[in-house]
Amino acid sequence: MATVFSPSALFTTTTTTTASSPTTTTTTTTPTSNKPHLSIRSTTKLHLPNITTTALTAAALAAATIISTTTPPALAAEPYATYYGTAASAANYGGYGGNSDKKASAEYIYDIPEGWKERLVSKVEKGTNGTDSEFYNPKKRTEKEYLTFLGGLRQLAPKEAVLNNLALSDVNLQDLIAGADSVNSEETKDEKGQVYYVYEIDSASAHSLISVTCAKNKLYAHFVMAPAAEWKKDQETLKHIHESFKTVG
Repeated sequence: MATVFSPSALFTTTTTTTASSPTTTTTTTTPTSNKPHLSIRSTTKLHLPNITTTALTAAALAAATIISTTTPPALAAEPYATYYGTAASAANYGGYGGNSDKKASAEYIYDIPEGWKERLVSKVEKGTNGTDSEFYNPKKRTEKEYLTFLGGLRQLAPKEAVLNNLALSDVNLQDLIAGADSVNSEETKDEKGQVYYVYEIDSASAHSLISVTCAKNKLYAHFVMAPAAEWKKDQETLKHIHESFKTVG
């Protein structure tokens, strides 16, 4: 049985006015941690034996063929693609992925590493725990990123309350928090002043980065998950996709 977020636990009526300059507050909780062209100049006059014009021409053609077939290295492929998420309700969910132009109607975006695959989210899953999109590494299926959302929220509650309520409908997150060596959280603001909560959860078995924000009367939570061993190998990529998440429109 899926558990639905409790809007009252996430919603707070307190309004705080913050200065326009970016601020960050951090709380750490430890549960019970083309090769260059070389110019060659000849200074010696060579005396060549009598060589026919035909032989010289053939040699020249051979050299020209070698030069003309040398091609520069190909440009590196773009390592990331941008995903445009619509966060449409289950009632408006047009099958798998919807029917509208996602880029035009996007409410959030994040980057997807080259080669990662999309897991199609069912309408039932979308309606019960709010999962809107998910991508995974086909070589390491437990290395993934996904986004959930909840409507009816105008602003964020305290950081600890938000994380605990996210865990109510995410069994994997519950287990990760329960066995965590450390849980770090911070509050940041983007260039528009929008507040984001950022969490980093580290355990002996897995590592997670979570970014949460409110916009358009919805709460959006973007998750990046990886086993501990894969985190050590791929943390540059995982941190990039974590930092790429933002709301748009």
